[in-house]
Amino acid sequence: MKMMPFLILYIMTFLKKNLKNILFVFAIALLIIPQTRKPIQVFLQKIIVYVKPVTINNEKNTRITDYNWKLTDETNTVFNFEDTKGKVVLINFWATWCPPCIAEMPSLQALYNDYNDKIVFLFVTSDWYKEINPFLAKNNYTFKVYRPASDNPEYFNISTIPRTFLIDQNGNIIIDESGAANWNSDKIRNTIDNLLK
Repeated sequence: MKMMPFLILYIMTFLKKNLKNILFVFAIALLIIPQTRKPIQVFLQKIIVYVKPVTINNEKNTRITDYNWKLTDETNTVFNFEDTKGKVVLINFWATWCPPCIAEMPSLQALYNDYNDKIVFLFVTSDWYKEINPFLAKNNYTFKVYRPASDNPEYFNISTIPRTFLIDQNGNIIIDESGAANWNSDKIRNTIDNLLK
């Protein structure tokens, strides 16, 4: 019985001295285990979303001239990108398995809730609807999702996701953002409001 306090004291001293190492090993283990890796990555991306600023292109040096792009929805109805001419358009390339995409989706849904009748939202993925629909239902997302039916125009040469574009009525790319971002920020809302004036 006299050993018990000594043993407890030894364990406490060991933990104090090695706490950083223990926490580091624990964090690595969590990132290696598939069931915990994705939620941790999404959590970390959500932190980045609210820290990373979105760059607004005031120079308007990239302009879309080729609107030859077709998308399809869940019912195989074709959406012709040509129909967006003269409108403000937000295009988000994403996937259901992508942690940064998942992290920014709540902000995109909030923006969609307030602007879906004012601007065109195109959520584009190469995922199949058997993955898309459960993802949308689980998260209560109400936006429509499209799949490419033809090759993306050169302006939308996507090498990483998420990637989001905000295009003005004249086809100028105002925002071209790679990686997760907070799309429900005052900066984005003010930019859209100014484009709609």
